[in-house]
Amino acid sequence: MTMNNAEMLRLIDSIARDRNVDKDLLFDDLEQAMVSAARKHYHADEEEEFACEIDRFTGAIQLWRQGNPIDLADLGRIPAQTAKQVMIQRFREDERASIYGEFIDRVGDLATGMAQRYEGGALIVQIGRAEGFMPRREQIPGEQHQPGERVRCLILDVRDEGNQVKIVLSRAAPEMIRRLFEVEVPEVAERVIEIRAMAREPGARTKIAVQSMDSKVDAVGACVGVRGSRIRNIVDELGGEKIDIVRWNESSQMLIANALKPAEVVEISLCFELGRATVVVNEDQLSLAIGKRGQNVRLAARLTNWDVDILTPQEYTKSLDTLEQLMLSVEGVTEDAVDRLAALGLISVFDVEEVGPEFLTEQLELPEEVALSLVNAASEKAKVVAEEQAREKEEQEKARREAAAAQAAGLGTPGVSDEAAAQAADVLGEARPAPRPQSGGGDGGSSIMDLLGSRGDGETPAEDAAAEQAPADTEPESAGEAAEDAADEQPAEETAGAEASAEKP
Repeated sequence: MTMNNAEMLRLIDSIARDRNVDKDLLFDDLEQAMVSAARKHYHADEEEEFACEIDRFTGAIQLWRQGNPIDLADLGRIPAQTAKQVMIQRFREDERASIYGEFIDRVGDLATGMAQRYEGGALIVQIGRAEGFMPRREQIPGEQHQPGERVRCLILDVRDEGNQVKIVLSRAAPEMIRRLFEVEVPEVAERVIEIRAMAREPGARTKIAVQSMDSKVDAVGACVGVRGSRIRNIVDELGGEKIDIVRWNESSQMLIANALKPAEVVEISLCFELGRATVVVNEDQLSLAIGKRGQNVRLAARLTNWDVDILTPQEYTKSLDTLEQLMLSVEGVTEDAVDRLAALGLISVFDVEEVGPEFLTEQLELPEEVALSLVNAASEKAKVVAEEQAREKEEQEKARREAAAAQAAGLGTPGVSDEAAAQAADVLGEARPAPRPQSGGGDGGSSIMDLLGSRGDGETPAEDAAAEQAPADTEPESAGEAAEDAADEQPAEETAGAEASAEKP
């Protein structure tokens, strides 16, 4: 009996150590298991008093029924099985509670585990003594992990779901970028440098805006590291995902300009009422501002919390001229009202239609009937402008296909279909881009989705041309390409890229 008690103590010590469970909890579970066995043996009611006590030092077990001692040998085999089942169940519950308590405090932290297998698209990762799962939506697109491979991920959520603890992992969450910077850049971990905003498309590109709390510390340079050493480590961990680093600026206009780099911005007009920023760039900078498949402007818009419309100077001027002619044609509207409306960032008939008469009455001090007439006129004009843009787009599309067919014929490929010829011309960068249809931003203006509407794959010919014509160093400092010579050949801010999220005034 003494040997059995000693062996029991050793087993409890081992279980408590291996499963990180409090030893006293295990003793309590064992006592409850013995009480359950005694009740089953005597077919006793729940209210009938049973008690059990296990000596923590000797392992001696004492069992009572209404104060009278019970000989354990009298219980028999079936109550012993009951005690075993209850004990196992209680031990598992304690282990689940221990795992939940351990990982709930680590939500938002990085963890390194071992890839185990895929189940229904979700990756199962062993993290210490627990298994976590990474849903497909939290994985980096195109990334595959082999069994036994080391996986660094973010603990996104921990849920206690009755019989198990679910640990949700992520490699696609933007917060993972912040944690990686805290690991690789001591200044970020020490809050000398603060990451003010992030926007991410996992596996493709991330933009972050950084600000230094110490005037002696260069935020961008510190994040890039000597010859790009710090940023390169992060990029390698993410499988080559590009990372643009820019300085944070409290000015929304400066922030948007930085976020659109490497494109050079001519002018930015902010409309606080619509939350829209109209950005004017020269024709040769248009493709850079938009980025491949609209990625650059899309990330910039998400980072700055502004809807961004990209226009060329000609489109911007045309939009303003159309709006001016319309407003002056309405009785009671003066040139001063036109100037004030442009100063408010409303640069098209679509904007006037969208804000409505109440806004015009308040901001331009127009009579209600004049404001209503102006909005109605803008609505009618918007329909005309939209039809003109549709026709122009059709004409440009037709011209593009003819040029593509001619190009294909010039290559000695007779009999090629219009569609195939157009695709060939796109690849060669010879096709002319279709006119960009207008968004709510104005005559000749263009929303991002409209800009991408000229091709089925969402990429404009202008973007194709820019990809071939633009030198490699015009791209912002993306961690996979320019990290090595970031410190030597270019200013840190230019090599890092442009990005940030602006709080609207």
